[in-house]
Amino acid sequence: MLKTLSKKLSKSAVAFLSIISNTFLIIFKISVGLLSGSVSILSEALHSGMDLMASTIAFFSVRVSGRPPDKTHPYGHGKVENLSAVIEAFLLLGAVVFILWEAIKKILTPEPIHQIELAIAVMLFSSVMNMIVSQLLSHVAKREDSIALEADALHLKADVYTSLGIALGLLIIYFTPWYILDPLIAMATALFILREALKLLNQALRPLLDSKLTEEEEQVIVAAIEQHRPHIHNYHDLKTRQSGSQRYVEFHLELDPALSIFEFEQISNQIERDIAFAMNCHITTTIHAETPQETEQPNMNG
Repeated sequence: MLKTLSKKLSKSAVAFLSIISNTFLIIFKISVGLLSGSVSILSEALHSGMDLMASTIAFFSVRVSGRPPDKTHPYGHGKVENLSAVIEAFLLLGAVVFILWEAIKKILTPEPIHQIELAIAVMLFSSVMNMIVSQLLSHVAKREDSIALEADALHLKADVYTSLGIALGLLIIYFTPWYILDPLIAMATALFILREALKLLNQALRPLLDSKLTEEEEQVIVAAIEQHRPHIHNYHDLKTRQSGSQRYVEFHLELDPALSIFEFEQISNQIERDIAFAMNCHITTTIHAETPQETEQPNMNG
């Protein structure tokens, strides 16, 4: 059902849905956190606040990244998504520091928690709501190859687990006097968020540094080139990179010198089409056609 619904949603629409859901949950969590005095719920409210900022950034970044290339940005605006994901990762790191600080203060001065039943209900409701929105974001992110939406989905997925963990901790506190569980759960939540933030940061930075595509993706590209032997003699200087959802491939292709210019173009165009079909994504291939004689090293002995 969610997959069917996600097919009807655009990148902007699902990003806006994330903003609405996060705003609603933040109001809920802050209200209950203040009523109950639970630092774990307040830390989760802050986490949702970071998610709201991330959703807002994602919403604007997918709109900008979808713009076509122009004179100032001839390669398009795809890296805006990667930049937004980096910002989101640092927002998460900031949330980690705040949660740990509040949890340590709670350990030093423990206090009882009030309105636990309401707090548990809010956490369970938050988990269900975030699970639904996260799944929608994830489906659209995969369909559109959007790292900004993927980052947003990752944030909400983290919220699902942390909310369930907090609900479980509050349930234990309800039946026992172990109030120290509240700040301990908050610290565990912070460590979980830290791991997700570092993973996201690594994923977002690679395209910004023009790192090559993954080994699996390059193997698909090589296979698409190799299937054109014996029409091609060889290929070299294969370079790949990614900008948002757009991938770029560049290499030198050695062709039979007996081929005409028209045949050169036919083979090159077919290779480009085969790479695009094999990769099944937005990809631009640049081929530098040359004959084997052009690649021969000059004689340095005389």
